[in-house]
Amino acid sequence: MAYTEKTTTGYGTRVGNSLKAVLMGFVLIIGATILLWWNEGRAVKTADMLEDAQGACVEMPNPDKKSAEFEGELVCATAMANTDEVLTDADFGISENAISLSRKVEYYQWVEHSESKSEDKLGGKQETTTTYTYTQEWVSSPVNSGDFKDPAYQGKNYTWANIESQDVWAEKVTFGAYVLNESLIHSISSTEAVELNVNDQVLASMDKSVADVYARIKGVPTVNAAVTEPAVAADDSVKTAIPDSIKQDNKVDLEYVHQAGNVIYLGRTMNAPEIGDVRITFEKTVPAKVTVVSQVEGNTFKPFVAKNKKKFQTLRMGKKTIDEIFEEENEANSMWTWILRIVGTLLVISGIKSLFSFVETLLKVVPFLSSLFAFGVGIIATIIGIVYSLIVIALAWIFYRPVLGIILLLIAGFLVWVFAFNGKKKLAELANKNKGNAEPEAAPAE
Repeated sequence: MAYTEKTTTGYGTRVGNSLKAVLMGFVLIIGATILLWWNEGRAVKTADMLEDAQGACVEMPNPDKKSAEFEGELVCATAMANTDEVLTDADFGISENAISLSRKVEYYQWVEHSESKSEDKLGGKQETTTTYTYTQEWVSSPVNSGDFKDPAYQGKNYTWANIESQDVWAEKVTFGAYVLNESLIHSISSTEAVELNVNDQVLASMDKSVADVYARIKGVPTVNAAVTEPAVAADDSVKTAIPDSIKQDNKVDLEYVHQAGNVIYLGRTMNAPEIGDVRITFEKTVPAKVTVVSQVEGNTFKPFVAKNKKKFQTLRMGKKTIDEIFEEENEANSMWTWILRIVGTLLVISGIKSLFSFVETLLKVVPFLSSLFAFGVGIIATIIGIVYSLIVIALAWIFYRPVLGIILLLIAGFLVWVFAFNGKKKLAELANKNKGNAEPEAAPAE
C-alpha cells in the first residue's frame, strides 16, 4: 500500500527560492561553458593522440619470444594472459589459480521509492504530493529503513551478516615472454563462476552465527514459521535466488547456510528469499587470449606517450588487428564527444531557464499566466541554448581546429539570423521568388 505525504510551500518562500535558482542558472551556464570547451579540446587531443599512436604502432608477431628490436616500440600483440598465482579468499577458505578472485555480496532488503507531483494554487502557493512505495530487492549494501517515510516500514530491514565484497588480483600475469602491468591486468574480462568447495567447518560455523542472529531478531523459528511483513506485490524477478544456469552439483544445505554452484546463501531457503537474506557470489578471471597495444619496456609494458603528452595503452579480449583496435578507439572518442556536447547543451538550456525563474514565480499568483510564460521561456531557452553551445563549440574548434570551427560559427550565425532577424520570412520570400522565376511561360493561343 502506498504512503502519501503532502507539503505546501508559501508564495514568499517560493519567491526566495527562485532567487537562488537565478544564481544557480549562472553557475550552470558557466559550468556548461567550461564542459563544452574542455570536451572539444579533449576530443581533438584524443584524436591526435590516436593518430600518433596508430602511426607508431607495429605488429609483434611472436610475443612468446622476447626480441630486442621491439624495445621502446608501441606494439600490437596477441597472446595468452596467464598466471601461476593462487588467489585466496581467507574468510571463506577459497583458493583459485586465477588472474582475479571476486566476491560479490548482495542483501535482500526493503527499498523505498518516491514520486512527487506539484500543483500550483491560486495565490502563488504550491502543493506537493509525494507518494512512497516499497519493494523487496537485492541490493549491494544494507538499507537503513529507519529513514523510511512510512512508519509501517521503519525498522523492517536487518541482515543476518554484514560481509564486504572484495576483489583480489594476481600481481604477475604473463603475456608470452612478457609481463603485463597492473592497468592491463585489470582490463582482462574473462570471468567465470568459481566451483565452490567450502570447508564444512566454515559452513557450519556460519550456520550457527546466522542462527543466533535470526533467533535474536525474530525469535527461535520453526521450520514452517510464517514471516510477518507488510503486504507487497509479488515480484517474480527477485524470487529466484540462484539462476537456473548455475550448476548445483556441489549443493550443500544447512539450516541457514546453503551452497550451490558459485553462490553461498544465508537464509532459511534459497528460492523464497526474505528480508535479511544474504547472497554471496564468487567469480574468477581465468587465463585468456588477449590483444595488447602498449609500449615495450624491458620484459613488461608501459603507456605510450604521444606528441601532445597524452598517454595510451589498451587491452582487448581475443585477437584484434591494429586497424580494428584504433577504429574502436576513434568510435569511442566520437561517442563520448557527442554525449558530452548534448549534456553541455542541456545544462546551458537549464541554466537559461533558471535565469527566468524569478519572473515565472512572481506570475504564479495566477497559475495560467505562469504556465504560459514558462512555455515561452522553454522555447526561447532551447533556441538560445543551442545557438550558445554551437558558438562555444565553434570557438573551441577555432582554437583547436580553425577550419571546422569557422564552419560551425557560420552555422550558429545562420540560426541567429533565421530565428532573431526575420530570417525565416526572408527565406520564404526568396523561395517564392525563385519559384516564380522557374514557372514556364504560358503557350500563346492559336
